[in-house]
Amino acid sequence: MRLAYAGVVLAAGEARRMGGRPKPLIERDGVPLVRRVAGALVEAGVGEVVVVLGHRAHEVETALAGLPVCSYLHKGYAAGRVSSLRAGLGALNGRADTVIVALADQPLLDADDVTALTRAFGDRGSARALVPRVSGVRGHPVLLEWGACREILARDSGFGARQWMDANPTQVAWFDCDNPRYCEDVDSDGDLERIAQHYGCAMRWPGGS
Repeated sequence: MRLAYAGVVLAAGEARRMGGRPKPLIERDGVPLVRRVAGALVEAGVGEVVVVLGHRAHEVETALAGLPVCSYLHKGYAAGRVSSLRAGLGALNGRADTVIVALADQPLLDADDVTALTRAFGDRGSARALVPRVSGVRGHPVLLEWGACREILARDSGFGARQWMDANPTQVAWFDCDNPRYCEDVDSDGDLERIAQHYGCAMRWPGGS
C-alpha cells in the first residue's frame, strides 16, 4: 500500500548564528518547535515523518517523545542543509508519492498550513514540485514528487531541492498566498521577541533563558 505523503523535518543544524544553541528546542507557548512542526505533519495526515537529527541530537530526539515519527541521526550534519535533506530522503522507506520538506524552526506552522499545501499540490497540473511564496519570498514546507527526490539523490552530495528546482524551473509550481506562517523561521535571538510581539505568542529558549 502506497502512502500519499511522507515528510522530512530538518532539525540537524549547528545554529552557528545562535551560538550553537539548538533552534529546534526553542519553545513556542511551551512546546519545542521541532515537536510543533513534526506534529503538524502528523496531524495533517502525513503517513511517514522522518526527523533528521545532528547537533545536540539526543536533546532534540527527547523533544519528540510520544510522536509517531522516526528520528534519523545524520552523522555528517555539519556539511549543511543539503546534506541533511539528502540524508532524510535516503532514510524514507520509498513508499510515498510525494515528500514534504519542512524546517524545524518554523514557529507558526500548523496542520492547516500543511493541508493547504497538499491541496494545492493536488491542483498543480504537470509540475513536480510546489513551493509556498509570500510577497515574492520563498517559504517552507516544499513538496516534491518522489521521482524528483530520486533524481536529487542520484546527483552529487551538493545537489539538493533548491538545485533541482533551479535546474527544472518549468516543473515548479508556486503557491502564492498571504500566509506569513510559511516564511517565518528563527535565525537570531531578535526573531524570538519579534515573533512573540507580532503574533501574540510566547517564544523562549528551554528553561526560560
